[in-house]
This record gives sequence, structure tokens and C-alpha cells, in this order.
Amino acid sequence: MGKLFSKKKSPKYDSFNSTSKQTDSPEREGGVMSSSPVHQEAVVSLAGVQTGLSLSGSKDKTVVLYDYHNNRLEDRWTGHEREVTKVCYGSACHGMFSASRDKSVRMWQRGNPNAVREFQGHDLVVTAVTLNPDNTMLCTGSRDNSVRLWNVETAKCVMQNSIPQNLVTDVKWIPNSSLVVQVGEDKQVRLYDTRNLSVIHSFTKKQYIQMSCDISPDGVYCLTCSNGFGGNGCEATLWDLRSRSLIHEFKGHIEAIEACIFLPSSDLPLVATASRDCTVKVWNRDTKALVSDLSISGAGPITSLLAYEDGSVLAGSFNMGIQLMELKKGQLSRRSQF
Repeated sequence: MGKLFSKKKSPKYDSFNSTSKQTDSPEREGGVMSSSPVHQEAVVSLAGVQTGLSLSGSKDKTVVLYDYHNNRLEDRWTGHEREVTKVCYGSACHGMFSASRDKSVRMWQRGNPNAVREFQGHDLVVTAVTLNPDNTMLCTGSRDNSVRLWNVETAKCVMQNSIPQNLVTDVKWIPNSSLVVQVGEDKQVRLYDTRNLSVIHSFTKKQYIQMSCDISPDGVYCLTCSNGFGGNGCEATLWDLRSRSLIHEFKGHIEAIEACIFLPSSDLPLVATASRDCTVKVWNRDTKALVSDLSISGAGPITSLLAYEDGSVLAGSFNMGIQLMELKKGQLSRRSQF
């Protein structure tokens, strides 16, 4: 898709071998606490581990586990030959998974600087990773038009489904089910049954490329977001997974939406979106009303989102590392960056 903004160089780190390392003392810049960036290039993916920890992947080819409560680098993993595209965490297997443009997925564990599994088989960049609830199966997607299912223990591919022109952008496992949602550049939103990896439903085709997806914790709703420009497209879509129908769209961004997530339970059902227009927006899931709109000047494209029940919301960016925000009474405010 090309690079929309020039890269901002960050200070380089010394080699790091799975030992916690305190980063430089944070400094306050414009009311926001700023620590040394944990990545040297754009942060493209975030995943939750537990409150206070962020798992991130970057164009600098590294995967980082960072304690943002204590400004401490917990682990940095290197080994990918090209930039990382997605990360996810498996609580049952204690594994950090990273997909890359080097066509592989790797599994990492704390205290070990080397990959404990390598999942090889895709023909092009791997763009999506998701785990089933018990972390025994890994589902991946790629620009090679395929969705693949892997045994986590053996790192062997057990099934694959290739669909012409299906350049996969994201996949998410639906909780407490055998179903996976997949979105891609063919503008489709598909449901797969992982028991045979067949497509059991395709939702109404969208007008623009679908960039990312998320599933509500109860498995009832799916949220997807789209490419676009000048305010055309640039919307998020809420889908009902029970009736398999479109509920409504969230419109207001003026550039492509890179990430969308369901926010943890609060007084209101909320979702969040992040865009190349340097903004993070919070919406009422049911009324589609805009609740909060935060612009992060100079961040470049906001690529990814992560949220915890304590109100912490994190966003990965091209130019300003990881932004830590706080969601309080529906309103977002910046706290720090690292």
C-alpha cells in the first residue's frame, strides 16, 4: 500500500536478551510524558497481554513487550528478516506470535530470546494472525490469497483455503466457537468454519477495502473498518453475527481507518477507531454517536489499537511510537508515549 509518511528515526537500543531494562526517565512534553521510543520505526500492531503490558510489532523487524506502568522494557525479540505486520498473544500457551513480510509467523516466550516455533508455508507476506480460545490452533492470512490453520504445538499447517483475489488483511477468532472472521482487499467480510476451513457466509460486499476487524467479547458483534480518502469510505461497520446482517456504519474519519476495536465494558457500549488522519475516535456502539475525538498531531497514520478495563487505551503510530491514553467517562486524553 506504500508509505504515506516519511519515517521518523528513533534512538537505537543496545542488544536486549530477555532481561527487564528500565528505559530513560520519562520527560514531559506539552503535558504528555515521553519516554525513549521502544521501536526504531513505525509501530504497526499492538496486542493485549495484561493491564500494564503492551505487545507491539514494528517495521524495525522487532517484537517488544513493554511495561508502561513502570516504563520498563520487559522483552525484545529479533529474528524476522523483514518488518513485522501483526502480533497476538496466547494466554493459554504463554506465547507471543508475530507475522512478518518474511512470509513467516514466529512464536516467542518470555525469557527466551529465540523463537520457540516457526510457522512456514505462506508464499507472500503474512498479514493476519489469531488464536482459538485454548491456543491449540493458529489461524493466519496472507497476501497469497490463503487462510491457513496451524497446530500450535507442532507448527504444522493442517488446512488451508485459497480464494482468488482474496488478499487477506485481518482475521479474528469468534469466542467460544469454531468460526473465524476474515477481511481483505477484495472488500469482503467472510465467516469460516475452522472444522473444515470452508466459507460458510459472506456478508454484503463493501465498497472499499476492509483493513481490520474485531469481535465483541460475547461473540455477538463484528466490527470492520475500511480504506478510503477525502472522507469517502473511511468508515467502520458493525455487523450482527447472529442474524449475519449489517447494523450500521460509523462515519467521520477523513482518511483510511487502520484499526477498530470494541472497548471493555463501561457505562456505555463503546467502540474505537484509529485512522491515517492522525485521530482516534470513540463511538457509542448502539447509537453510532461520536463520543470522543482525539487528534494526535504529528503522529502520522495511527495503525493499531489496544484497550484494557482500567481505561488504558494504546495506539501505535508511524511517527510517534506508542501513545498511551486514558478513557474516562467516555472521553479520551493522552497520558504518555513510548
